[in-house]
Amino acid sequence: MSAERQPERLPCNSWSYLSLADSRKLKAESFLCPENLLCYSARTEYSPPRSRPVDRLQAMTTPSTNVSVALPVSQAIDRVKQMLFQPFDLNKWFIIGFCAWLAGLGEAGGHANFGNFASHRDGANFQQQFERVRSYVMENLYWILPLFVALVVICFTVGVVMMWLSSRGKFMFLHCVAHDKAEVSEPWHKFARQGNSLFLFRLVLSLIGMFLMLPLVALAVVAVIKMVHRGEADLPGILTLVGIGLALIAVGLVFFILRKFTRDFVVPIMFLRGKKCLEAWREFRSLLSANFGSFVLYLLFQLVLGMVIGTLVLVLILVTCCIAGCFLMIPYLGAVLLLPVSTFKRSYSLYYLAQYGGDYDVFQPVVAPA
Repeated sequence: MSAERQPERLPCNSWSYLSLADSRKLKAESFLCPENLLCYSARTEYSPPRSRPVDRLQAMTTPSTNVSVALPVSQAIDRVKQMLFQPFDLNKWFIIGFCAWLAGLGEAGGHANFGNFASHRDGANFQQQFERVRSYVMENLYWILPLFVALVVICFTVGVVMMWLSSRGKFMFLHCVAHDKAEVSEPWHKFARQGNSLFLFRLVLSLIGMFLMLPLVALAVVAVIKMVHRGEADLPGILTLVGIGLALIAVGLVFFILRKFTRDFVVPIMFLRGKKCLEAWREFRSLLSANFGSFVLYLLFQLVLGMVIGTLVLVLILVTCCIAGCFLMIPYLGAVLLLPVSTFKRSYSLYYLAQYGGDYDVFQPVVAPA
């Protein structure tokens, strides 16, 4: 007779790493060691199979090697299809479009035209026109100055209100994208604290940027006035304007990146954790420090995506003989028509962030602790 197979005794703590199916299978085996059965039966509670908890601080400070900027593209496209076209619901489009419009309120860039200054070849003629305007302003300063102050106050107030609505709207739109729901009231009330915190952060950031840029703009104006008085553009004046322009570009780029990271990553962290903006920024800063190169690549890839999306929208406008462009200029309707674009952009950053761990995945269903 062949020798009887001796059961292998498993360490008692090894049962905690067995799933329910595996433990039942081992329990049913005829050669299972009785000591193992006693060890198994001594456990009165069973924990469902799940991944071992990972320390969040370690996850933030450990560089991720499997992060891709291309993978979220297909995921975001699938999200757009699922949300907006499977099935197509016009009412859903208008509700989510309202949240998207609110989220982007006040962020549409304007266009400045500097061609007129360069078109004046006759410096003396331009100097005469400048002196004529200056004389008119000085003679009517008693009503021009109050009007200017009133316009500044009105524009500032409107801008602050729009920034507050936009801050609240960003969480509303994120809620719709993350949960595939067309809701307005629930995210408006649920994320009021986070939205107000984001508003204060953006307001302070905008004021800091304004105080940094205004002196540079003032220096540029002084340099232009000096050249106008001389009647010609000299080399020192041109070099001064070039230096000021480069400084403005550098400051603007820094604040653009801060706003970009806040919108794309800090807002989702606030959404997931219920944190205030500065607390979420501290968490994201650790993640950014550990994966600096990956986020630089993310910004560069965003430039590529922006050019592709802009080209597609431009082609759409040209194909429709600018009819689509006219509709896109209508504030709320334009946001509804561009809802696939805004949903794709919002989904892309969310799927990219989710690659850094389940703690950053807004699409993962939240399971209440047992």
